[in-house]
Amino acid sequence: MKLLKSLPALLWCSVILHGQAKTDSATEKSVNKDAVYSPGYKKLIVPAVLIGYGVVSLTSDALKDLNRSTKYEIGEHQPRQIRLDNYTQYLPAAMAYGYHLAGIRGKHSFRDKTVIYGTSQLIAAAVVLPLKHAVKEERPDGSNSLSFPSGHTTTAFSSAQFLFREYKDENIWLAVSGYPFAIFTGVYRTLNDKHWVRDVVAGAGLGILSTELAYWLFPFINRILAGKKAAYTALLYPLATPEALGAGVILHF
Repeated sequence: MKLLKSLPALLWCSVILHGQAKTDSATEKSVNKDAVYSPGYKKLIVPAVLIGYGVVSLTSDALKDLNRSTKYEIGEHQPRQIRLDNYTQYLPAAMAYGYHLAGIRGKHSFRDKTVIYGTSQLIAAAVVLPLKHAVKEERPDGSNSLSFPSGHTTTAFSSAQFLFREYKDENIWLAVSGYPFAIFTGVYRTLNDKHWVRDVVAGAGLGILSTELAYWLFPFINRILAGKKAAYTALLYPLATPEALGAGVILHF
């Protein structure tokens, strides 16, 4: 249970450390300069540490015992299971669009935001889904063998990092406002007995990384899209099922 109690602090520390790697704000506002999107090793430190912890936990006996003891403690003091984590994973991205519609534009236009966020989700899905089937880690509740990494947490932290990147130069409080929902999502994936702590920690790292990769790729994607003469439209729409809530994007160029 000690590890579970420290999980929010661990994830929040990753937010603080990641936010300290700032670039020049005047340069950051010019979306036409590719240098703004250039990869830097400082931006990789936090996601690398989180992903590394998750990977090592798959083989380390000590960390495996820590995961099992956490599951035992959860079972001993099982809180009421709630399914809000199915929805909170998307809240940070919804907030980014909400701020934009409210007149707080952030770094990019609606169209560019959509391209970047869509790219981050494609990257996340391209990494997480194959990993789940390759690792075949059984979930704590034994429902299947698709536990590692946590897809909900990956989505939540990629969305929170997207919100951070869009608004960190506009308003730092708006920028970090998505992280509490991301942390909530990760913690409740564990409390709901759907994931081990290692799945959540690795998912947080993969989420941050997928968004960083999306920003690094944006200048190249934007040049391809800018080369098309046809007008474009972007539509962001909700998706709902009995078990989850999501969002879809349609781009027409």
